[in-house]
Amino acid sequence: MDKASIGGVFLAMAGIVAGLLIEGGNLGQVLQPTAALIVLGGTMGAVLLQFPLTTVVAAFRSLTHIFAAPRKHDSQLIHLLVAFANKARRQGVVSLDDDLPDIEEPFLKQTLMLAVDGTEPAELRKIMRVSLDSTIEDEERLPAVFESAGGFSPTIGILGAVLGLIQVMQHLDNIHEVGRGIAVAFVATIYGVGIANLFFLPFAGKMRIRIRDGHRRREMMLDGVISILEGINPRMLEIKLSGFLDDAYREEREKEENAA
Repeated sequence: MDKASIGGVFLAMAGIVAGLLIEGGNLGQVLQPTAALIVLGGTMGAVLLQFPLTTVVAAFRSLTHIFAAPRKHDSQLIHLLVAFANKARRQGVVSLDDDLPDIEEPFLKQTLMLAVDGTEPAELRKIMRVSLDSTIEDEERLPAVFESAGGFSPTIGILGAVLGLIQVMQHLDNIHEVGRGIAVAFVATIYGVGIANLFFLPFAGKMRIRIRDGHRRREMMLDGVISILEGINPRMLEIKLSGFLDDAYREEREKEENAA
């Protein structure tokens, strides 16, 4: 699990609840099903109106990537590509055909398959660039769903507040109904602003980071395979691909090299 994502959710909720309790409040004051129904129902309805159902479903399915730490590291990919380069240098690019069944990455498998089939480097880059751009365009729609939800929910919360105040005006002769209406009004606003800034917008931000990491990884695959086709020295390939790594990965690789 991604410790930052899990910890962020718990820290945000704990801070808000602790502040409420310190001020003498209780959770019952903010647990208003009516307000939650207005905000969540209205927000999801607006999102479904803006995006196709398949995009919304895909966006919520991708939430697992937010709370799950990446299992595949770029340094491991570099080791794999360098191993392919060494084998291609000794036995030829065609020899990499035996490794295709063991490759789990679809993009790398497709790129290497075209390379083994004798595709020229320039043509290979052109073909895979189309696939890469199409994938990026599809992925960019996913965080846009949560960004839109983060924009809608505060406004829907205000709508819930107005509905609550309308109920208050209709029951001024009943003090119990007045209190209930005011509670729904304020809690709906809290729900709208809170859900947007604690969940929807952070989800979109973390998702964009995951998308950029995936894009960088596919760029590494493409450059690596093309470099192998061009016959680059494996050591030079390793140095070239290391430029894609962030500082944390570079430090990790330096420790591995020093230990070796």
